[in-house]
Amino acid sequence: MALRNPYQNGVDFESLAKDSPEFAQVLKKNGQLDFSDPKAVQQLTMSLLNRDFNLKIILPDDRLCPPVPNRLNYILWLQDLLDTTSEEYRDNFDPNREVLGLDIGTGASCIYPLLGCSQRPKWRFLGTDIDDKNLQIAQQNISSNQLQSRIKLIKRRPLDPLIPKELIESQDVDFVMCNPPFYDSREEMLSLAEKKHRPPFSACTGAEIEMITPGGEIGFIQRLIDESVVLKEEVQWYTTMLGKFGSVTSIIERLKSAGIQNWAVTEFIQGTKTRRWAVAWSWRDLRPRMDIARGVPKLPKHLLPLQTERRLDFTGKSKSIDEINRRVNDILTSLPALWQWKSSMSTGIGFVMGDVWSRAYRRKQKALEIRGGDQQQPNKDAEDEDEEEIDHENATLGFKIQTRLELKGTSGVNVSIRWLKGVDPVLFESFCGMLKRKLQEDEEEEDGDGDHVMS
Repeated sequence: MALRNPYQNGVDFESLAKDSPEFAQVLKKNGQLDFSDPKAVQQLTMSLLNRDFNLKIILPDDRLCPPVPNRLNYILWLQDLLDTTSEEYRDNFDPNREVLGLDIGTGASCIYPLLGCSQRPKWRFLGTDIDDKNLQIAQQNISSNQLQSRIKLIKRRPLDPLIPKELIESQDVDFVMCNPPFYDSREEMLSLAEKKHRPPFSACTGAEIEMITPGGEIGFIQRLIDESVVLKEEVQWYTTMLGKFGSVTSIIERLKSAGIQNWAVTEFIQGTKTRRWAVAWSWRDLRPRMDIARGVPKLPKHLLPLQTERRLDFTGKSKSIDEINRRVNDILTSLPALWQWKSSMSTGIGFVMGDVWSRAYRRKQKALEIRGGDQQQPNKDAEDEDEEEIDHENATLGFKIQTRLELKGTSGVNVSIRWLKGVDPVLFESFCGMLKRKLQEDEEEEDGDGDHVMS
């Protein structure tokens, strides 16, 4: 994600000033920007959006001015989240996938929908807000960038559900996003400001309606969790940004209490001063890649999402990657699984209905054969029937297996197993253990006999 953010090493003000005469006017002679000056901060946002995303916006003086690098981080994380949990199991960007997102509290800038649409042509947005002025300015920004067909605004009232149920029922929504107000009250906002030992690093032009909500950010997100419990799989990913690290623990505990088993968490770091966090959860069983789901390693272990990747290392001197590939394919082909192996890519994707490699499964199948013995049906035919009945949408476990040389010119081979689909971590671990045992058995036979025999 960070590699796709052009601001990962900060913003080059001098370079921006050369590209934007308006920004050059607010840049100080020493090449620094006065972040306590609202006009300078607003111009920074407008100039970055114009130069780097070809977006033109206006920002009112009495509404929040969004920092572009931080907001872009959220959009990039959403891209990764969706790319690695697509129904095509691609694990990368699908340019043909149409995506609809809901931005709760889109604000006057409408920055998330604008950035999302500028990055991906197939993305569309619904944006909600309770403030008339925010909606008015946001609509101007949408029209200025000719995005009226891809971004629609919806006026909401403070006590309305955060997610408009009538819209969810009429169209598929891939994700919900929000950046909720931090504070519970004006007193809390002022109290926290007074505790700072120096003025704020960046000017804040936000109105109270954008910065204060009953219960603060945790109270706001609890509303979103409660609504997701009702809507469940109607939305693939429910997501939110967080301004306080302490809120991350609280939100994940609440997700677990609600029965959610599939969540992701990350940290957005911009420069040396600004940190934000994001949490996502899904009632569906498509698992994101582990580096995307476990982006806050400092969290207590029980709050981190389940591990979805395992790596097996094989260093047998006479075992080539081609031999490993053949053996992996043989093992999976022998199971009642929906399995596709691409030898040119050393990659395979498979789906199973339960622990079809276990002794318990084999005993069950043997009992079924005995009861149906009158038909004199060969065992292979029974396996073929099982394969035909496997549907990846209803499979209890989906996985991807990839092999690669550890280092060019060496004999070591890595076998990576990625959990793509399912809700049962024990089933995934059992599958990994089975594959490891069978491949290790081959190595032991090879070491003992001197020859490797494919079984």
